[in-house]
Amino acid sequence: MKLEVVNSQNLNDTQKTLADMDSEAIRGKVLQSARDFKDSWRNLAQALQFVWKDKLYKDWGYETFDQYTAREIKVRKHTAMKLISSYSFLEKEAPRYLLENDSASSKDVQIAPSYEAVAALQRAKKNLDESDYENIKKEIFEEGKDAGQVKKDLTALILKRRKEVDPENERIKENRIAINRFLGVLRAFRRDIGMLKLLPGHISKDIDSLIAKIEKEAEGSCKL
Repeated sequence: MKLEVVNSQNLNDTQKTLADMDSEAIRGKVLQSARDFKDSWRNLAQALQFVWKDKLYKDWGYETFDQYTAREIKVRKHTAMKLISSYSFLEKEAPRYLLENDSASSKDVQIAPSYEAVAALQRAKKNLDESDYENIKKEIFEEGKDAGQVKKDLTALILKRRKEVDPENERIKENRIAINRFLGVLRAFRRDIGMLKLLPGHISKDIDSLIAKIEKEAEGSCKL
């Protein structure tokens, strides 16, 4: 395949074509070009997904997916897997961005977010509550917020959430849960002793005394 050399004549022809178009036509061309540009990562990710799942790289003489991506398409495995992960996530969260939209007018074409923005959304889903996650999702898919700003906003939200959680209160809650779990075991054992007469009666009294002591200590040390 012979590569076309981009020269001044090619650029002049392109500029002349644009000059002959009205503003709405140029607007549509820019939107379509942006869509094509964003489509490039989705098309690559979709193809890589097939190669990875079906291990097609073995048919081409590569032992591992890592070898294939590094040698043939010059992409690190980490990047390739991030593309695949972002594409899979997009399939679940916003599949409409993966559908062909050729029938729509240029200005109605929705531009899919970059894979970095989708990766940031994946992180948001793991670290934020439903409300904050939906807000970030809206900003990415409906408002077109770029990946850099999404990452900054996400980091700020995660830090804010951590500050809102008092570590001392969390520790006390965990202690209370552990103590209640232990008391439940003791009470169950106490009932078994009484019903099955497994041990002398004074052992049951000792357990009752221990339960009372633990409850008293817990009241003082695990107040919420």
